[in-house]
Amino acid sequence: MTINPTHPFTLEIFPPKSPGGLYHWTIRKHGKLAQRSDRDLPSEAKAHENGMKQIERFLTDRG
Repeated sequence: MTINPTHPFTLEIFPPKSPGGLYHWTIRKHGKLAQRSDRDLPSEAKAHENGMKQIERFLTDRG
């Protein structure tokens, strides 16, 4: 069994639709869309970092 420290949230990173494009992310809570990025990001790493910060906010607010 794997433990997901961000449960019930999951982060999905979407690659650019065209070469040289920008990345974006969505956050799902129990599989349903909770939030999506409001801006595109220049790299997959930046998109992941930005999305994880938002999940941390959700988890902290849930407290």
